[in-house]
Amino acid sequence: MKMPHTLVIVGALILLVLVLSWLVPSGEFQRIEKLLPDGSRLKVPVDGTYHQLPKTHLGLQTLFLAPIKGFLDGAGLISFLLIIGGSFGIFQETGAVEQGIKRLTVHVRQRPFLELLFIPVLMTVFSLAGAVFGMAEELIPLVMIFIALSRALGYDSLVGTAIPFLGAAAGFACAFFNPFTVGVAQGIAGVPIYSGLGYRVCAWVVATSVVIAYVMVYAAKIKKNPELSPVRDLDLARESQATASSGEAWNASHILALLTFLAALVLLVWGVLKHHWYLEPIAALFLGMGILIGAISRMGPSTIAKHFVTGAKDMVGVVFIVACARALLVIANDAKIMDTLLLYGSTAIRVLPHAMTAQVMFLVQCVINFFIHSGTSQAALTMPVMAPLSDLVGITRQTCVYSFALSELINPILPTSAVTMGILGAAKIPWERWAKWFLPLMLILVVLAFLLLVPPTLFFHWGPV
Repeated sequence: MKMPHTLVIVGALILLVLVLSWLVPSGEFQRIEKLLPDGSRLKVPVDGTYHQLPKTHLGLQTLFLAPIKGFLDGAGLISFLLIIGGSFGIFQETGAVEQGIKRLTVHVRQRPFLELLFIPVLMTVFSLAGAVFGMAEELIPLVMIFIALSRALGYDSLVGTAIPFLGAAAGFACAFFNPFTVGVAQGIAGVPIYSGLGYRVCAWVVATSVVIAYVMVYAAKIKKNPELSPVRDLDLARESQATASSGEAWNASHILALLTFLAALVLLVWGVLKHHWYLEPIAALFLGMGILIGAISRMGPSTIAKHFVTGAKDMVGVVFIVACARALLVIANDAKIMDTLLLYGSTAIRVLPHAMTAQVMFLVQCVINFFIHSGTSQAALTMPVMAPLSDLVGITRQTCVYSFALSELINPILPTSAVTMGILGAAKIPWERWAKWFLPLMLILVVLAFLLLVPPTLFFHWGPV
């Protein structure tokens, strides 16, 4: 059977959540404002204050209204995706990427040890970025570069996407410093900030190694037999487009365009680390980069605009999926069932054997992660309920925090994740093909998460180290 289009899958999920909203009682927790260690404030639910509300019934018209609300709710992210797509449409049209990759590939192939280190070193770097400062949306502009480089070395676009995406995803989930997940969750749970560092570093090494090994085994198989690639037809189409657009010889404008791109990346890292840039300043940075690269390449204003629109068009399908994915949360919030689902999950945990508690907490967090992809928002919703619950069921609050953090391991397969769909949109890889390729690794990572939660549950008491 052929997999349906991703938009059809997300549309079916909208219908499923709408039906769920008819069956699940409406209710909510009382909320208080909590001051976090970084000085920000969040409204968090108060455990034990859940109360049912008069049932909120949503009609069938919600199927059509919710995606519109999803567009409005996700306007910032949608604008970001369109601007990134447009800016890289200009950059790609210069031919600088193809010419630069050709020259870099020659140097790598002349030094076999560099090619051997290509995947593990780069994935480790991205994993560190995910673990330390929560790199996620910032990856979208980088995917195109790594796909071109991976294909030049004999791999496919799945490898090029996996190097930055899965590297950062492993680090984000097994983070030891990530302020958006571990920092916020530990602050809300009332445990020392960044405590338990030793065990989380060990777990990060294990998880990152597993992801790197999976990608390297696949990459070696594809290099030996490219016909086995699930995206072979897409890569052949890329190759023909690259051949058509790379007729101009290597010149000074190519060098200046690449230097401008590298300067934008340096500014991006500086802005994220120093000033906590998020969507708006990052989009502005790459919009300016695209226009400057167009001018450097001696494009006229109308030509720059034409290539910008062409690049933005490539992200339109992703934009619709992101809007529909946000519609799921819109329905859950309008029907007031999110807090009820959280209550059901915590109630189920209370009656389970002690040895299974952390693993079930992880699964509950995975379900909530399906609706809420912001690590900060998910921590604010779940930690006030899950942390006191961990006291009652006999596991430490650190273990509770860790079960929440590990739930991020499933993000790369979620069609409701804006980061996942944005990266796949930039990579021009259909979600259904990516999901089929990633599913075995996801199952491995889920089993790994279960195993990583065993020592904290049975042996550790998570001291201040």
